[in-house]
Order: sequence, then structure tokens, then C-alpha cells
Amino acid sequence: MTSHTRIRIPDGFWAGLYQLGIMAQDVVRKAKMPLTVITESVVTTEQYFAIWQAYSDIIGDMEDGIIKLPIVFETAQYPPSVLAAYHARDYRDALKRMARYKEMCPPENIRIVEEGEICTIEVEWLDTDQPGPPLLVGTTLAFLLELGRRGIGLPLKARLIEFKHSMSQVKEIEEYFGCPIQMGAKCNRLTLHRRDLDRPFASYNAELLDILTPVLDQTLEEQRQSHSITEIVKWILKRNLTGERLEIHHVASELGMSERTLQRRLTDEQTTFKQLLREARHEQAREYLANPSLDIKEVAFLVGYKDQSSFYRAFRGWEGNTPLNWRNEYATINSIR
Repeated sequence: MTSHTRIRIPDGFWAGLYQLGIMAQDVVRKAKMPLTVITESVVTTEQYFAIWQAYSDIIGDMEDGIIKLPIVFETAQYPPSVLAAYHARDYRDALKRMARYKEMCPPENIRIVEEGEICTIEVEWLDTDQPGPPLLVGTTLAFLLELGRRGIGLPLKARLIEFKHSMSQVKEIEEYFGCPIQMGAKCNRLTLHRRDLDRPFASYNAELLDILTPVLDQTLEEQRQSHSITEIVKWILKRNLTGERLEIHHVASELGMSERTLQRRLTDEQTTFKQLLREARHEQAREYLANPSLDIKEVAFLVGYKDQSSFYRAFRGWEGNTPLNWRNEYATINSIR
């Protein structure tokens, strides 16, 4: 969760490109990076994006690029974190494992919300202000659906796909996902039929999970401990400001610890859960208000306020100013830079 995050590229990525007739060396050269990246496969977020952009430039066809790589990526080449998802009990278990263990390999963060008859899976990027190459966004969403199809053994269809970016051709993508594609959306999101999450995986392997899960959990915990608990809690809160999971016991459960333990660790770092929630809302509010395409009512919702007046009172307490005046002053300052 820091700017110096290192990302490990799975070997299956290079193998998949090869099956598509694309040489790893050509991608790395196009990205203006040393060839040692192929064997070391550890890069920064910026380098990771550059590799995906290079792949996008070489393949040329956005539709082909999004659809084909998840299909040719062989199960045998899955890294341990994805294997744990592929051998999960059912599709819900698989998606939860993907979201949990993805934390070990940024920059993607996967946020899953079940509500009514649908399940939405939102993909956002960490540690960078860059939106991520469109081809990477599409491939990530396609892979999440492909995981379900392979595990269940059925050609599942999504309900809706939303992309922030636009594409000139979407016919093949709509056929692959089996649903409409919405361009220019506010987030990159895959919407599934919630009933599909209950479908059991034919690839379920309890014995293998008994081996993989403790190792992955230990690795995840070691990685989390390399960051302050304050930083981690604030990061979790920012992911969930629009949801209902803003109580300390929700965050403690996500971290795999008791509420009492979390409170103690926050006290050790001289902060409280309520203070971090205020800070998370304040920081996100400033970020959203800096975006003129979002109206203030929408910003209030995005930072977890059900009514605009409560947001106004909170913001005035943070900044000594109204959201509208802050936005106007921000725009004025940036226009003269």
C-alpha cells in the first residue's frame, strides 16, 4: 500500500502471451524496460502498467486482448493465490479468496458487494493516480468471470459490465460476457447474478486448500505487519465508505482479529477507530471535490453520508469552509498554476 510496492508477474502471463503469438521480449522492449524483467518478474506499479500498455499496443485489437488472455492462461500456471480460488468450495468462496489474497499483489483491489439478486465486483487501483490501461481493466474483469466458468464448468453469463473508459468496438466483448457493456461509467465493475455464487466448483480440492490457505494467510499477515495498523485500517475504510461495513467489528473481522485486539493496536499507535473514520472521510471528500464531474450530493454519498446537510456540517468542521467554497477555491488555485 505504499508507492514503492513491488508486483510479481506470474509466469503464466508470459506463457499466455506466447500462446497469442506475442513474445515477452517484444513486450518488455516496447515498455522500454530491461529484459531481466522477464526472469525476475518483479516490477513497480508504473512498470506493471507500462507492460500492459505495451501488450495493448502490440496486440492492437482491444477486444481480442481482453478476451483471449484469460482463456489461454492455463490453470497449471496459476500462482498459489489464484489456485486457492480455483479450488475453492463454490464461486462465492473463490471470489472472496481472490479479493483477500489480491492484497498481496497490488495494484488491483477487488471489492465485492452482494445485494438483492446481484453481486457487484468493483476493481480499483491502489498506490497510483493513474487509471490503469483499459486492456488491464477489461482483462481483470474477464478473468474473474473465467474463474467462475472454469470452476463450475458452465458458460456463466454476467448481468452487466461497466468501464470507465470507452471502446470503439464491444460486440465480441458483449458476446464473451453475455451481457451489455456500459462505457463512461463511474467505476470499472462486473455485475453477476447472485444465484451463481452458490454454484459449487467441480475443481474443489479440500486437501489442497488445507495446504495453501495457512501459507497464504501467513504471507498476508506478514505483509500487513510491514505497514502500520493505522494505514491499513484507513485503507479498508476508504474502500467501504459507501457501504454498511463501517463499524470497528467489521474491520476487525476483515483483518482476522478481534475487536479488542484492533482497539489495542490502534491505541498503541495513538489513534482511535473514530478518528481514522473521520480522517478517511475527510481525505476522500477532498479528493472527490477536486473532481468537478461529481456533484456535492454525490460526494456526500461517496464518503458515507446519507444526507447532504450532515456532510456540510462535517466538512465545515474539517476545513472551516463549505464544500462548494472549497471546490471553487481549489479550482481557482489550480487554474493559475
